[in-house]
This record gives sequence, structure tokens and C-alpha cells, in this order.
Amino acid sequence: DDAENIGYVIPTPVVEHFLTDYERNNAFTGFPMLGLSWQTTESPALRKVMKMQDNQSGVLVRDKLPTAPAAAVLEIDDIITHFEGVRVANDGTVPFRRGERIAFGYLVSQKYHGEMVNISILRNGIPMDLQVQLSKPTNMVPSHLNGNDPSYFILAGLVFISASEPYLLSEFGSEYLFAAPIGLLHILSEGKAEEEGEQVVVLSQVLAADVNLGYESINNSVVSTFNGVKIKSLKQLADLAETCTEPYMKLELLGNELVVLQTDLAQSETPAILETHAIPRAKSIDLMRTPETTDESTRTEFNLDPENPDAALDEMAFLDASI
Repeated sequence: DDAENIGYVIPTPVVEHFLTDYERNNAFTGFPMLGLSWQTTESPALRKVMKMQDNQSGVLVRDKLPTAPAAAVLEIDDIITHFEGVRVANDGTVPFRRGERIAFGYLVSQKYHGEMVNISILRNGIPMDLQVQLSKPTNMVPSHLNGNDPSYFILAGLVFISASEPYLLSEFGSEYLFAAPIGLLHILSEGKAEEEGEQVVVLSQVLAADVNLGYESINNSVVSTFNGVKIKSLKQLADLAETCTEPYMKLELLGNELVVLQTDLAQSETPAILETHAIPRAKSIDLMRTPETTDESTRTEFNLDPENPDAALDEMAFLDASI
């Protein structure tokens, strides 16, 4: 009765790209990208400053994603004149169907993750031919978890997670683009990872206890630094907290809010807080893995306590309820 007779059509090129991508990579890696932002060069003054001749055209590179392979090859203020031999116009378009033009990003979308492409540029007015590897986007707030459980770390009742769109959806509902904190949304739309694996670490909630008195109302706040060290992943935060030898732990949150914990109390009180809330461990299994750990070994490692076979189920229930 609630059906609205809505149908969806997926263009054939998208389906073909998906199938070929899966054949090549045994997974769907998505549409690739150069990893840069550019602007048109239709302004005569701009073209003159960039030493472009009247018979030359292209777009101006204005920014690069640090994690993209192209960042090591292209430079700011390079002019991309050709992509795979196809001339790029000053407005950023390339020939499409008869009598039509399309943004040159269309040519990029026809390629695949990891593929090498030929690009012609002008650098300080000098023509150059380069090879650039295409990559998939490195999102600081990933759109999905690839079937994995959410990661978490608990310190003195402070629950930290790595931000993802599934987390935003569970926390704020389908309207999270309007309901989530503005700082988190800014990172979602504008954040650029400086290195592979970089995450946005969020203090999602506080499990009230004497050791965290005064911080109970904090939730969904991005963690910027730990004792002055910039936080780039949840595992990094967990490692810093567990090995901290300074008398106090100072966590600076986005928006200049400061959380200070006494180190010895924070570390000693955590087990009691976990027991009170029936949480089997202070961090998720993936944060316990070492680089040498295989996928098979991490699967068999999930129930760490042989006398408590329900520990894994307890942890999953905590994740569903809290994260």
C-alpha cells in the first residue's frame, strides 16, 4: 500500500565500469580521480601570467590531495593541456558526442583505480609530458565500513570512535547533513587526509564516572590533539593514552574545548567502568592488531576470554547500542 511506483535506472556505462572494475580488482574500487582541483583559464590576463600562447589551452591546477599519486608529479599552477592525447579547452571541457562537449573529468571516470594515464602540461610556459597514476578518493569520513564492525576506544569512560557516514546516520538519522555538528560536517565535505589511513577521531559520548566528572555532557566532538600531538587515527590515540607517562592527559577538541584527565586515575579506573557497563574490553579487536597479524588470526582472536564465550556478543551489543 505504501509503494509509490518509483523506479531507478542505472546508466549502462556505470554498470560496465562496475563489472570491469570487479574483474580487475576482485572488488569495487569505484571511479578514480586525479586528486586535484583546477580552475578555467578563460581570462586573458590569467593566461598571460601563466605564459600560455594563443594556440594553447588547458586548466590551471590550484590544489592537490596529499595522498593522491598525482601530488608527487603535478605542481600548483601547472596547466593541464591534454589528457590521454585529448586537448582540454580553457573552460575545462573536451569533445564528447558530435557537436557536444563535456568536462574533462569524464575522461578520468572512464579509467580505473591504479591505472597510469598520459598528461601534457605547461610548467612556467614549458611543455611537458607526464605519466600520472589515478587513485580512488581517500575520504577522512568514509562512506561505508566494508562490512567491518565499528572501531572504538574507551578511556576513563570517554568513548572514542572513528567518524564514518554510517556512524553519522546512526547518531543523527537520515538528515545528518543538517543535524550533525558543523565542525564534523566541514571535515566531511572539505577535509583532506594528509596521509593514508588518516581518520577523524570523535569523542562520541561519556560514560559518567567520578574520574570524568565535568565532562558528562560532551558528545560527538572531534579530537584534535592529545598532549599536543595531532591525532590522525583512533589507533594512534589508543597507543598514546595507554603508554602515557605524563601526570595528566590533555585532549583538545575541535572548537577549543579541553578535556584533562589524571593519567594514573584514568588508566586504573577504566576497567571498573567497563565492568559497570558490561563492556568486555577497552578497545575493538582491530585496534589490537599488529601489522604482522593475518586476517585469519584476528578472526580466531575475537573471543579473548575462553571462560566468557559471550564476550564477543557483548561487545557487538555495546557497539549497536552506543556507537
